[in-house]
Amino acid sequence: GIAERVITGIAEGCKDAGCALIGGETAEMPGMYESDDYDLAGFCVGAVERGGLLPTRDMVEGDVLVGLPSSGPHSNGYSLIRKLVVSSDTSYRDPAPFQPNISLGEALLTPTRIYARPALAAIRETGAVKGLAHITGGGLTENIPRCLPPHLAARIELNSWAIPRVFGWLQREGNVEAGEMLRTFNCGIGLVMVVDKQRPLSVLRKLRDMGEKPIIIGSLVPRQMNLPLYYAGSMMYQP
Repeated sequence: GIAERVITGIAEGCKDAGCALIGGETAEMPGMYESDDYDLAGFCVGAVERGGLLPTRDMVEGDVLVGLPSSGPHSNGYSLIRKLVVSSDTSYRDPAPFQPNISLGEALLTPTRIYARPALAAIRETGAVKGLAHITGGGLTENIPRCLPPHLAARIELNSWAIPRVFGWLQREGNVEAGEMLRTFNCGIGLVMVVDKQRPLSVLRKLRDMGEKPIIIGSLVPRQMNLPLYYAGSMMYQP
């Protein structure tokens, strides 16, 4: 049933993250939920030595921004996605317009990528990672600045990666402006690392060893007019 599939999915996620599922509780509330409805909440706990906390305080102009590809929308922007599916007059059971070999529902529910193992390997084995930004709600626009010091900004080269087809379809269906896309969706980049400008190759090599396909998407520049992030170039979509 649904409960079994949900628990199986959580267990697989725990394996990917290298953590343990140590508890759980189920409560039935017939007056609150219909027969096929469910609500799910969870949290995780981690520990880090104080000296290993990120971001570090030694970020400088020229430090490199390395992006790791996402698997799709992950878990953000679904209010807009649901609205666009309804307005497009497409059923979740129809072939996905951007990936016809699977249904639209399957494509939109591609599981979120978990970056714990490659990120920890790069942090521990290179010593060159200065900061991390998980690209969740708010997209690249709002998440990257959270790990930056007040005197530096992120310059993102939009033509450094091709944005996956699912996002092109969403933008066309909703006639969504580029700035709003970048503020709503991850647009193909699920995690961003700030990497020491002297040692980017060691981080790229380690990430590739872990099965990742890292992309240099920009660098740190002096902050002007208090803008913590700006984009250069234009968005390119996968054909």
